[in-house]
Amino acid sequence: MIRPFGSAAYRIAFTYSAAFALAIVLLGAIVYVAADADFRHQQDVGLAVETRDLAASYREEGLADLAEAIGTREQPSATNGYGYALFDRSGRRVAGALRTRRPAPGFGTIPFIDPREGPDIARALTTDLPGGYRLVVAQDTENVERFDRTILSLFGVAFGLVVLLGIGAALLLGGYLRRRLERLSAPARAIVTGDLDRRMPVSAGHDEFDQLALALNAMLDRIAQLLDNLRQVSSDVAHDLRTPLARLRGQLEAAIDGPREIAAYRTGLKRALVQSDALLGLFAAILRISEIEGGAVKRTFARIDLTDLVTDLCDSFAPAIADNGRTLACDTAPGLALSGDRELLAQALINLLDNAQHHTPPGTHITVAAAGDAVTVRLTVADDGPGVAPEDRERITRRFARLDSSRGTPGHGLGLNLVVAVAQVHGGAVTIDDNRPGLRVTMTLPRLAE
Repeated sequence: MIRPFGSAAYRIAFTYSAAFALAIVLLGAIVYVAADADFRHQQDVGLAVETRDLAASYREEGLADLAEAIGTREQPSATNGYGYALFDRSGRRVAGALRTRRPAPGFGTIPFIDPREGPDIARALTTDLPGGYRLVVAQDTENVERFDRTILSLFGVAFGLVVLLGIGAALLLGGYLRRRLERLSAPARAIVTGDLDRRMPVSAGHDEFDQLALALNAMLDRIAQLLDNLRQVSSDVAHDLRTPLARLRGQLEAAIDGPREIAAYRTGLKRALVQSDALLGLFAAILRISEIEGGAVKRTFARIDLTDLVTDLCDSFAPAIADNGRTLACDTAPGLALSGDRELLAQALINLLDNAQHHTPPGTHITVAAAGDAVTVRLTVADDGPGVAPEDRERITRRFARLDSSRGTPGHGLGLNLVVAVAQVHGGAVTIDDNRPGLRVTMTLPRLAE
């Protein structure tokens, strides 16, 4: 059963309708006050004009002519709706049929006796005339009151219609919002129960709900990717640790079962220590990649001169690469700068150079190039070695991924994965292409504006 006020969607809709109804009430009050004030002002203007005409008649023709003018205006055939009274100095009514007491001068509300309705009130303008006379011109307020009641009735009906329409619109809007939210809630509940492949539906309207659904789907895709990475890491760590742990155990057993001599024990312990260091290095690499992917390193980003960084590393690595029977050439454009972590960028380039050495035969030519445009900088390491098959290029960026041809070389398959993590935390990407012959790995990073 739907409880309207128990649903946020209905509460929002009813709140909107209530606000709209309140706006109608405020508008009605403003219109009522303004119309009433305008009508009363027109009434005062009419009283002033009527008084002015009668006062002019008195000044030009005298009292008799004024009394005659009042009598003419009070004829049953007259339609002006005014009442008249002329008082002398003593307060005695000497002309006019308006039954009221002698009021004070000026505009005001006076009581009078209506021949048909009895005691009533009227709006009056009282003016003193020469000779001690006081002229009163009044108009019954019934017309203004009737006009006010008409306005109130109209706005009352309009308010009632607005309330009814508001309730209907609130129910419709609340139902629509509830259905749209339910379309998001149902997949969310399914995901909570373990159906991680469910996604939020997206309609063709691309409204705010669809934008939210797209954002949630992107978040779910990222979570699924992280879970897959976690499962892969767990499986790969277990697989990759089995061999070094077995070696470590074998070396310890050999030391225990071997000759009971100090030299033999020391040799066995040294070998075990080497295996332990390799395991610690593996865990350190995994933790470092996780730290980079977490994004915490962004807090230490600063301006990096990529040209100087690449030049320094090339100068440092050129002798070692030459000693291994390979050649290194560097081509760096001047003035390349970006915001990042110098240590991470250096480690990424070192990993690419190590890969180029370890997976190519002697005589291979390795090239490091740094170039850029107005928006990006590109750091490329290429070689003319055997290369990598197209179907394996995406796989070698995963953790612990090693091709059959590299099983005999040292390492754990984390080098390129770290390079990808470094590029992504800097807002860039890594592409692997055929160098014809060989392999070309390019890091594309956002350039820092000068």
